[in-house]
Amino acid sequence: MPSLIIPFTPVVSAETYQLGTTQNPAGRVISVDKLSLLLDGKRWMPVMGEFHYTRFPAAGWREELLKMKAGGIDAVATYVFWIHHEEVEGARNWSGDHELRRFVTTAGEIGLRVVVRLGPWCHGEVRHGGLPDWVVATFGPRARTNDGAYLAAVRGHFTAIFRQLDGLLWKEGGPVIAFQIENEYSGPAEHLLTLKTLAREVGLDAPLYTRTGWPDLATPIPFGELLPLYGAYPEGFWDRDLAPMPGFYPAGFRFSPLRTDAAIATDLLGERTAADAADTTRYPFLTCELGGGMMSSYHRRIRIDPRDIESVVLTKLGSGGNLPGYYMYHGGINPEGHTSLQESQATHYWNDLPEKNYDFQAPLGAAGQLRPHYHRLRRLHLFIRDFGSLLAGLPAHFPAERPASRDDTSTLRWSVRSEGRSGFVFINNYERLCPLPAKPGVRFVLHLPGETRIEFPTLPVTIPADSTCIWPFGLDLAAGVRLDHATAQLLCQIDEGKNRTVFFAATPGVPAEFAFNDAAPVILQASRGVALAVADSNGAELRIILVSPADSLALWKANWRGQDRVFLTRAGLIVDGSSLRLNAEAASDLTVAVYPPLDPAAMLDGVFQPLTANPSSAQLEPSPLELVPLRTAGPAREIPLGWTTPPVAVAPLDADFAAAAAWRLIFPPGLDLAATPLLRLHYTGDVARIRVGEHLVLDDFFNGDALELDLTRHATALNAGTTLTVEVLPLQADAPILLPDATRPSATEAKLHSAFLVNRFICTI
Repeated sequence: MPSLIIPFTPVVSAETYQLGTTQNPAGRVISVDKLSLLLDGKRWMPVMGEFHYTRFPAAGWREELLKMKAGGIDAVATYVFWIHHEEVEGARNWSGDHELRRFVTTAGEIGLRVVVRLGPWCHGEVRHGGLPDWVVATFGPRARTNDGAYLAAVRGHFTAIFRQLDGLLWKEGGPVIAFQIENEYSGPAEHLLTLKTLAREVGLDAPLYTRTGWPDLATPIPFGELLPLYGAYPEGFWDRDLAPMPGFYPAGFRFSPLRTDAAIATDLLGERTAADAADTTRYPFLTCELGGGMMSSYHRRIRIDPRDIESVVLTKLGSGGNLPGYYMYHGGINPEGHTSLQESQATHYWNDLPEKNYDFQAPLGAAGQLRPHYHRLRRLHLFIRDFGSLLAGLPAHFPAERPASRDDTSTLRWSVRSEGRSGFVFINNYERLCPLPAKPGVRFVLHLPGETRIEFPTLPVTIPADSTCIWPFGLDLAAGVRLDHATAQLLCQIDEGKNRTVFFAATPGVPAEFAFNDAAPVILQASRGVALAVADSNGAELRIILVSPADSLALWKANWRGQDRVFLTRAGLIVDGSSLRLNAEAASDLTVAVYPPLDPAAMLDGVFQPLTANPSSAQLEPSPLELVPLRTAGPAREIPLGWTTPPVAVAPLDADFAAAAAWRLIFPPGLDLAATPLLRLHYTGDVARIRVGEHLVLDDFFNGDALELDLTRHATALNAGTTLTVEVLPLQADAPILLPDATRPSATEAKLHSAFLVNRFICTI
């Protein structure tokens, strides 16, 4: 029987941080203590998602940022890639898709805060980490040091960034709340401090300054100068090992007080044992790189399961994390340069990445697609949005019995966040590519201070295989109404007048037991109606709604028409002022219901009022395109190994595509491609390339997933008759690459199986 002793949490001792201006003109204050971020002196747990403005057309920024907000993102983080703005020395480009000012302004207008990752070395799989070629050629090993001439060049870049952000800083009433200095830096701390000073000198002043908490610095950094932010990925493209889940990746699926992840950047840092710095616990546990997905390098073709992402995030929350920060939350496509701007072994970096594709299998794809983990994460974000201020003040506690090794799949993985009276039990029974068996006989025993003992549920339950959940205990849900415990996941709450409605999600396979105010527990059934109503001490009503697991993934919350509301829809949902927009690939998904109802006299589905939603235009269901073969594949190339130790496979060069199979796609006559957003290709091969005319617009290293292209970006050329062609290089069965077993061909193959037009239906209410 899982058991844990939870002490009272002492008052947080004061720490002194040397950061930036904390107050904006409206008097709002962003600050920090050793437990969490603070907004106006109250605990604050924002959710941060990475979206690179230079990797997405400016015309679509607003819609995509609205999708991020609808998914529960509070702050958008973005790199400023120096090479994207000044590829040629002195020829700076801050216009169009490179206009940082417009991107930040748009984010602020829709209510998002912004974290700017300044660099100057950013990485992000950009060539030279984002340093322009001329910087690398001029300064060589003096780059990323306190060399005076290099710092003068950095000052020019930082000054250009300030001109973009002038008037948009928090202290000026703008949305920019933080700057990250450098990235994955392992040199002397003095260089980071010099860059911070330089940023402040040119005017880049924000409440928070951060750095990546990995790797170790060559010299200690004075406490409080830069907040360390951490990360964890389900699996990475950068490893040299061609086995799945090598090294320390499984540790990301286990609760632990350790913040540093040893699996990040093993290409640069090598295999190592993770250890936190001595002053780590004097900082709050904040993250900036929880993997929202993963790119494929040429030698490691990662294919993400949506549960991978949800599990890692839940585990970090249960380990004390107080800022879920995703890399990436929104994918993109690399901008045009004089040459490829992406990292490669040819440019003496460790990995070959696609030249154009930076989709990252993110919750929001490079074409704005909503992936299954968008919905899984949104379910967590509902909880964080309404109860994060409570959770942020609760330290993490870990049981004495934890998995002894990566091979221990029988020990239950769990933790508790509590101040000694109330809190949450976090359970993770999922690990990527390692099926975890069901855990029978689970009943938690929590020893709280003052001889208090909580045991729940009443009867032992079985935690299903490959499941995750968060169960609350000791929570005051309304005046005089204490939830002693629940074996269901807390989602969100709605206040309507004096009454309050609290939504929970049933845990699959586990009876939903609720206990209030020391009364006998009751088992509730999932539905769309009120499962239980309780009068509080003020005469108001507390309503409990327990939704099914499927409905919990279709639940949204936003302020609409002057009131916080909960929506139920399997379509994508955006609230844009008074407008409610739905989008879906199938017209049958364009249904939505709302609570509280707009019309109390309307016919209801449980407590929800269905709203009429009709597509704004008649569009076709997904339809196949005609494929005209242009040439058959030649012999598979001999794959060379690169310069690294150990060496890994090298991606093909342009000349190698003379041996690629090729097809031309025929679009239906009269079709307006400006209204046909998505092309979906299913193929088998090594590398695929899509060209509009002779222009490369997207490429992909095959991992079994479909390749999708936003056609609206190329509609003008395609509507004018420019051809779209697809090339696929043959993939040999014994290629020295990591590939999911289910997708590896049994013989050399280069085949385009199908090409579909996918219409995303849109309606406005």
